[in-house]
Amino acid sequence: MNVSRSPRRVRVLLKTLHLWLGLSLGVVLSLVCMAGSVLMFEDPLVAAMHPELIDRPSPDLGVQGKALQTIMASSEGKSLRSISLPDDDFPVFEGALPGRGKIYFDGTTGEVVLRRSGSSDPLLLLMDWHTHLLSGKIGETVLGCVALTGLFMILSGVWLYWPGRRRALTHLRPHARPPIQRWASWHRFVGVMALPLLLVMIGTGTTMAYRGSVRAGLMSLFGEPPSQRPPDVPWVEKPVNWSAVLVAAQEAAPDAQISRLNLPARDGAALVVRLRRPGEWNPTGRSTLWMDAPAARVLGGEDATRAGTGSRISNALFPIHSAAVGGMLWRVVASFTGLLPMFMLVTGFLFWRARRNRPPGRALG
Repeated sequence: MNVSRSPRRVRVLLKTLHLWLGLSLGVVLSLVCMAGSVLMFEDPLVAAMHPELIDRPSPDLGVQGKALQTIMASSEGKSLRSISLPDDDFPVFEGALPGRGKIYFDGTTGEVVLRRSGSSDPLLLLMDWHTHLLSGKIGETVLGCVALTGLFMILSGVWLYWPGRRRALTHLRPHARPPIQRWASWHRFVGVMALPLLLVMIGTGTTMAYRGSVRAGLMSLFGEPPSQRPPDVPWVEKPVNWSAVLVAAQEAAPDAQISRLNLPARDGAALVVRLRRPGEWNPTGRSTLWMDAPAARVLGGEDATRAGTGSRISNALFPIHSAAVGGMLWRVVASFTGLLPMFMLVTGFLFWRARRNRPPGRALG
């Protein structure tokens, strides 16, 4: 008897968890996913809100080097954590400030064009909410737990719905009335039909919160050695020739596009140059060069196109999640998928309310 009751108890437990996790943490998950849907179009939104960033000539590497020299000598440049180089879409330097703010510099002169505050800019606030719940590292950890809860709700919902292979399609048919059946059928229908998309988007999003552990785990799974760390460099009181740095980096990787400079956070740390080599999905690239900036000397680096299977899988997760790969079709599909958790939350809540308000003794369906 205990054995026969065990599946029923498991089902009751899953239904209870599915309901109350959905009505609590599901609210946070839905709002995070909606923010992600908006951020799928972050670049065109920034361009529309700040056309002064776009209506400029795209400078060549020599001009960029001179402008970068001006930027890094300024007070604004000395406060940067990293700086992205101009490209055809955004022909300006984009500097990242502590506190998630951004500052933009003219690609030819190095003059400040725009400042965006991490505490007031709507898109930067959306990004901070989507990635850190506006709470830094603690928020990122909580967000990872929320995303894992989302995966549990998806899988438990399918398990609770599953009526057997032969009856699966007939049980998916949406109903218009009564309300309790309407909301239950639409909740079921969208949850099952969108299952692959929800698993991809929420699953890859979960890996973003645990990216270090996920990357290390994938590399270990495929027998790859741990990633190398940039070496320390001798600290010398010598000005950096940024034009020479860019030239040396381009000569070391002539087929790559220099996308970003991760500036040394301490004395003796190497300059990390991010590169995008042909075939890389990440818009910034995952390839790197490590440089002794004062000497304009390349010390080493990593070529993401020659990485092992585990590293390649890890590198693919963010471009898939952010729709940096797949063209406009995947971007639209991914953005639409980000709206589905809110639909599931609303229909689930309406189903729960209709069931609570139904007359006593009246069964569903």
